[in-house]
Amino acid sequence: MKIYLFSLAAGLLVGIIYSLINVRSPAPPVVALIGLLGILVGEQIVPFAKTLLNDEPAAVSWIKQIKPHMFGDLPSGNGGVQTSTSKISEKSDPDRLG
Repeated sequence: MKIYLFSLAAGLLVGIIYSLINVRSPAPPVVALIGLLGILVGEQIVPFAKTLLNDEPAAVSWIKQIKPHMFGDLPSGNGGVQTSTSKISEKSDPDRLG
């Protein structure tokens, strides 16, 4: 959950800076979000193509590359209680802010 709050805070900070220096955001919000979605999906084309060229099932690429990258750690709905596996993955993942 912290990563979402950090992302929101960064966006708010950039918005405030834009407002202070009287600069409009580079794109309307919906256009920007569609562009980000395109980037996110486009990043998955090469790994997916490699999977298909290696005669592996498409599910291999989905499970190992696409799903974790595109959806990340979604809320588990367990009432905010961390499971032992989430504690381990947070400690072992240096890219994760926690």
